[in-house]
Amino acid sequence: MDSKSKIKGRGAQKNIHNRFFELSYEMRDDFLEFCHKKGELADKNKTQYLNVFPKTIVNKVTSPDVGMAYSMNMYQGCEHGCIYCYARNSHEFWGYGAGLDFERKILVKKEAPKLLEKHLKKKSWKAHPIVMSGNTDCYQPAEKKFEITRQCLKIFLKYKHPVGIITKNALILRDLDLLKTLAEDNLISVNVSITSLSEDTRRILEPRTATIKRRLEVVRELGANGIPVNVMMAPIIPSINSHEILPMAKAVSEAGALSIAHTIVRLNGTIGEIFTDWIKKTMPDKADKVLHQIENCHGGTLNESRYGVRMRGEGQIAQQINDLVKLARLKYFKNKAMPKLNTSLHETYKNGQMKLF
Repeated sequence: MDSKSKIKGRGAQKNIHNRFFELSYEMRDDFLEFCHKKGELADKNKTQYLNVFPKTIVNKVTSPDVGMAYSMNMYQGCEHGCIYCYARNSHEFWGYGAGLDFERKILVKKEAPKLLEKHLKKKSWKAHPIVMSGNTDCYQPAEKKFEITRQCLKIFLKYKHPVGIITKNALILRDLDLLKTLAEDNLISVNVSITSLSEDTRRILEPRTATIKRRLEVVRELGANGIPVNVMMAPIIPSINSHEILPMAKAVSEAGALSIAHTIVRLNGTIGEIFTDWIKKTMPDKADKVLHQIENCHGGTLNESRYGVRMRGEGQIAQQINDLVKLARLKYFKNKAMPKLNTSLHETYKNGQMKLF
């Protein structure tokens, strides 16, 4: 793909029509030609932050194979721009597209800390780990501006409630003070996403994320401070990062990770169209090979929705990937495990301070 025609700093290279809308918006060739002749930008490629006001913030997760029962998201849409992101489809429910809209129209929930506190104080609520970033990264660039994640961590600490985090951004180290205090009572676990050891691969797959070097530093720093870390090697994409499974496992184990998890890429909904457009522009020589190998993992299609199969795939290529991950665990994570988070303290602190009587 010509670097001049590439939309810099973005994963998706076009916007995708919202399949729930009858009408669509598109830039016509005559308008693009007019802008070119005038020396104007047809698309300024700016990020917009839009305030939204949900009534609740904690979501019950009904999917049986995602490893969490409750999640919360301070932001919808994600500026990281990971081309494979399963959360892209959810942006359509907000009235936007799963392509460039997902990366450039970030919905901000400023009331999240208040909603979280209200939830944790419910008499009916029994402590159970709540994972921040079940959908989009709680430490994406917007967090540096709004600090909603940090405010929510203070709420979890106030009520001695267990919390999990999923991120691929080194901004998490800003909140090391809160994470260390939560860890003293075994109330925190962190999942760091690392999909490659190659900066070239990282740069095209995940354009606005922290570098691989910084993410390994995050694993090392968190581990050194007693904060348990699991590394998400997800997704594994055949012929893009599948050859890196053992080297990645070795690197993150040496950095201090206690475990690894993985999924095989699946391109549900409009993500298939976005990914196909991206790979044909970014890796034209291997695009067909990669797409066919992904299809091989999912019964001849790019997507897979069946519980129990969608994360691991099926077929020879999927089996090879899953076997490599098993080998990596045996080789680099023997006698290592993530601790179970503490749910016993919250009831005593439900009113914001320890009960004396």
